[in-house]
Amino acid sequence: MLDRPDRLGAPDPASAGLPDDDGINGGVRRSIRHESAHKHVAGSAPYTDDIPVPANCLHLALGLSQRSHAVIRSMDLSAVRAARGVIAVLTAADVPGVNDASPIAGDDPLFAEECVFFHGQPLFVVAATDRRAARQATKLAKVEYEDRPAILTIDEALAQNSHVSDMKRLQRGDPMPILAEASHRLSGRLEIGGQDHLYLEGQVSLAMPGEDGGITVLCSSQHPTEVQHNVAKVLALPDAAVTVEVRRMGGGFGGKETQPAIFAAIAALVASKTGRAAKIRLDRDDDMAITGKRHETRIDYDVGFDDRGRILALDVVQALRCGYSLDLSNAIADRAMFHADNAYYLPAVRIRSYRCRTHTVSNTAFRGFGGPQGMMGIERIIHRIAHHLNLDPLAVRNANLYAQAPRNVTPYGMEVGEAVLLRLMQELAARADYAKRNKTVDAFNAKCGVFRKGLALTPVKFGISFTTTHLNQAGALVHVYTDGSVHLNHGGTEMGQGLFVKVAQVVAETFCIDIERIMVSATSTGKVPNTSATAASSSSDLNGMAARSAALAIRARLTKFAAELYQAEPDDVQWLPNRIVVRGEEMGWDMLIKQAYLARNSLSSTGYYATPAIQYDAANMRGRPFYYFAHGAAVSEVTVDSLTGEYRIDRVDILHDVGKSLNPAIDLGQIEGGFIQGAGWLTMEELWWDRQGRLRTHAPSTYKIPTASDRPAIMNIDLWDAAGDHAETIFRSKAVGEPPLMLAISVFEALQEAVASFASTPEQIVWLNAPATPEAVLMAIESAKRAAMT
Repeated sequence: MLDRPDRLGAPDPASAGLPDDDGINGGVRRSIRHESAHKHVAGSAPYTDDIPVPANCLHLALGLSQRSHAVIRSMDLSAVRAARGVIAVLTAADVPGVNDASPIAGDDPLFAEECVFFHGQPLFVVAATDRRAARQATKLAKVEYEDRPAILTIDEALAQNSHVSDMKRLQRGDPMPILAEASHRLSGRLEIGGQDHLYLEGQVSLAMPGEDGGITVLCSSQHPTEVQHNVAKVLALPDAAVTVEVRRMGGGFGGKETQPAIFAAIAALVASKTGRAAKIRLDRDDDMAITGKRHETRIDYDVGFDDRGRILALDVVQALRCGYSLDLSNAIADRAMFHADNAYYLPAVRIRSYRCRTHTVSNTAFRGFGGPQGMMGIERIIHRIAHHLNLDPLAVRNANLYAQAPRNVTPYGMEVGEAVLLRLMQELAARADYAKRNKTVDAFNAKCGVFRKGLALTPVKFGISFTTTHLNQAGALVHVYTDGSVHLNHGGTEMGQGLFVKVAQVVAETFCIDIERIMVSATSTGKVPNTSATAASSSSDLNGMAARSAALAIRARLTKFAAELYQAEPDDVQWLPNRIVVRGEEMGWDMLIKQAYLARNSLSSTGYYATPAIQYDAANMRGRPFYYFAHGAAVSEVTVDSLTGEYRIDRVDILHDVGKSLNPAIDLGQIEGGFIQGAGWLTMEELWWDRQGRLRTHAPSTYKIPTASDRPAIMNIDLWDAAGDHAETIFRSKAVGEPPLMLAISVFEALQEAVASFASTPEQIVWLNAPATPEAVLMAIESAKRAAMT
């Protein structure tokens, strides 16, 4: 490990050291604007749909199934082929390789063959001279179906033993005898709805044929390597013949991790078959119908606890609606199990997970990746315990928090580390004046007026790493040109979250140069191969380390060159902003680079990083699946109108642990955005399928997401640095992409508190399911009122 970042001999780049102090050269820990922010505001940032298409480019539209589960008896596409502007119509029979674009299981066909398994499943693609002609032609298809029974809900799937994989169990001790003997015991159910990603930029791909059958794909994807693999598989090409490039996305949130592969593969198939560029851009309604969502989840629980509210034993059953195929459901369901504890020590616990197969679109990754669903379950349990014992929910939460040994080990056997959660919760409670405001809320509600208030403080403990261990690796490529400018490329993708500027800051810091010298190029499988998805909140950790590794390798060569030039030792070379100093002699960065080039030194390097210390037995769900935990807490206050069920979020106070932030401005933006997205999921974003399996909430007109007016009038967000709670991450920073979403559980809990104020006894409380829409809140209030009158 390096003692200071401004002194570097010639370390092994693979074991790049990290500074433990604040001796930073100005690259990191600065609030630098997003590298494309000015272009976003001006509308000049080009997205995939903005890229000028080549001459004779074909435009694509998909023919979709009109059944949820049926045998295809016949499909007459003659009228489609004869329609105006149509150049080609392709089906599964036209796929030269494998008719599949799945991430794992081989069960996501590009085009349905003998059967259809969800309403909206692609049957064929039309390639036409313009997009309108392609879309109109799809309507001319004549398809005859023989309907089969459709499984549409979790209840139906469980009743018919319909699963995408086997049930999994995570257990510590035997909770059943303890439950039987516990002085207090409660059981119940929580239903949690799904969520559409509703990224501003929809699914889009442009495929261009190249020499020797090669294909270049420009697309909106969080996982270029997976797109590359699937395009190659579909076309029966080697991976090296396919290049995938992503400059930026207009949002992803997990919806562009696996989902873009099928559309990119379809575009590549048309390009390969016709020898012409092919572009597909989904209509919003089609996008929402075809692509997966956050997993709808049902949680059943049985909990035993003592007079203080401490959990003694817990039995939990999680059932997730996965849709028609596996996609990433196993990893998502696993993470829901891993986060069934959230921030709380569970001495005896059994968690069972059912991964339900239904005849609906295959659900997929979404910010939090199953963690939010798991956390919602335990927060409901804590809340019910508090009302059963007539205690403040915060007191019950604090009593159950992870603490010092032995209450610091998760059900899967990983130590939580230093007990920072109680400190964080207490500090936030003090900053937000929780105790005083809680009394004010009680006094307000005691007036029994039309309006009621709710206040809740909830914690977050979120594991950082891919639970699929081999994905915890990254690569990078750094070139230094003779004029001193630097070209940076890495395997992470930019979807608005600020990854590119953070990694550029890391390289600027490593070279001790101004960030303006760093040029970040589009993510490309032709530059950095075998990349992992930009997901799991790990992208800054992984790609920042890989880029630093590459930069350190170049810096080590420059240090050696400078030492030889001045007849000194490498330890005599000091790196200062935009210059080096060797025994009192100073040389600027530009001159150093020029002289090093003339002396025939390599100014280019790859970098690589693999997350250390992860040891996990997936079959037994034991070990250390995460490198570290990110922590946070939020206090939310709401006001509810009991006549309509409508409500507003009055105030939010957030204290979130990002370690030593690489870029505080970016991190604050991620926390705010994540919180608002989480609040949308839990309060207003409602997906609804009819009994035919048709998604009826398939556009912004029928699916409501938060807007600027839904932001709390008062929103206080502070970064918290828990001293001593730092893994050896890039400059001791912590992940910030996913954990803030779970802070919004405090909004749901505050709404539950407001609803509970209408009940005279704990037994009369109507417990909300998510999303807690105004309609759901109104019905809960009316039910509580009726119960109170009987």
